[in-house]
Amino acid sequence: MSAVTVHEAKTHLSRLIRRVETGEEITICRGDEPVARLVPVKSGRARRLGLDQGVFEVPDDFDAPLPDDVVDDFER
Repeated sequence: MSAVTVHEAKTHLSRLIRRVETGEEITICRGDEPVARLVPVKSGRARRLGLDQGVFEVPDDFDAPLPDDVVDDFER
């Protein structure tokens, strides 16, 4: 793990991001004190939309005002 100062991080952010993309972790320090860390984002599977299509149907009154007794429960 490498360490850089805040000034270096601001000046060379693009370079640091390229290094992080290869898997390196970089600590950003203010003086001798570590204050942040650049780490690669874990890439997960790509999300596919519509997998639950047809499983649930939104009722027509979905956005209708709530009954007064329900609103009262939220305002306690």
